[in-house]
Amino acid sequence: MSIKRSLLGVPLRLSTLALMLFLVLGAQSFAANPDVSDSEEAISAGKSVFNANCKTCHKLDQKYTGPALRGVTDRRSIEWAKSFIKNSAALIASGDAQANALYSEYNNLAMPQHEFLSDTELDNLLSYIEYGDKEAAVAEGAGDGEVAQAAGGSGVPSEYLTIILAVLVVVLLLILIVLGLIISVLTKYLNNQKLEEDDSEFINQKFDVKKVLRSDAFVVIVTALVIALVAKTAIDGLYTIGVQQGYQPKQPIAFSHQLHAGQYEIECQYCHTGVEIGKSANIPSANICMNCHQHIQNVGGKEGISTEIQKIYDAVDNNQPIEWVRIHNLPDLAYFNHSQHVAVGGIECQTCHGPIEEMEVVYQHSSLTMGWCIDCHRQTDIKAAGNEYYDKLVQLHSDSKNALKVKDIGGLECAKCHY
Repeated sequence: MSIKRSLLGVPLRLSTLALMLFLVLGAQSFAANPDVSDSEEAISAGKSVFNANCKTCHKLDQKYTGPALRGVTDRRSIEWAKSFIKNSAALIASGDAQANALYSEYNNLAMPQHEFLSDTELDNLLSYIEYGDKEAAVAEGAGDGEVAQAAGGSGVPSEYLTIILAVLVVVLLLILIVLGLIISVLTKYLNNQKLEEDDSEFINQKFDVKKVLRSDAFVVIVTALVIALVAKTAIDGLYTIGVQQGYQPKQPIAFSHQLHAGQYEIECQYCHTGVEIGKSANIPSANICMNCHQHIQNVGGKEGISTEIQKIYDAVDNNQPIEWVRIHNLPDLAYFNHSQHVAVGGIECQTCHGPIEEMEVVYQHSSLTMGWCIDCHRQTDIKAAGNEYYDKLVQLHSDSKNALKVKDIGGLECAKCHY
């Protein structure tokens, strides 16, 4: 005799349910981002892109200046993520609801454009964001926060103080509510007892606002809140001393890097002649401008020359330098050499200065804090191939299985920058 059993009649054990849940979630996780590579090569390349362009404002698994990034391809489409990374301002201007929501959530703080990143670099970046080591990301974030605090970085301390103040205010309100309830219960209880006239009058006295405002407890609470707010404001100010990220002064001549470096593709080294041979990149003189502009006639202004170009002619005719406003400033106690980074290290201008070829008016793209520099030295690989400058160093580190980084050749020594 055969017995047919319904599936509903089979008892489900807790272990069976757990296994089924694990398989379902695992399958969803495996198929979540089939277009994002989880190869070690892609993740490593993406980490370099992240550290060079994103780490100043973002962390993988926690909010910072910007949102936590891990899981972005689950929350958004890959094409949307790439568009936002390349030019968030254009996406916001198009009316995209998700982009505008992010823009509003982070106090209308626009993310710099990264149109110089190729599709391959963006794919690698998304690979690192999704599959980068979570424990390492958290550990590095904590370490960078400590360095940033020591170097004058901002963000985390301010957030912590805001949270602490909010918690204190909530606790204070809860205490007041509980005290009010206790007083109400005690008043009802005592009124049911046989009390003398003076005691009854004291218990049933009306609330006096003036007495409360003059009471020692109220004065202490208000004083504590004021001190806390003043301290928070002072600490926020201290953490931002010397940090000029986003600084964009008006220049004496409306020079467009977008036109010269972007549209006409003039190399940075043509105008900033000292970048490969000296400590300073130097500001170009009017004579360098005239190398081109003596052959260019723009319609409008005096004798067919535009008003802005006429200022260059005036500077040359009067033998007076153009008083450009310096944008990128480092403290006197910090030493930085452009030739060491550009000529020897092979660092692109955009690594520190951002998408300079897209800027109509130049602004300071990176924070340039000590923590920002140290993080770069920790993560940047030495470009030793075909560079005789590093031959002996490569020999000394030949036994190492890891790529040679700046930190391995003294990039974290205090005297390198603070001589």
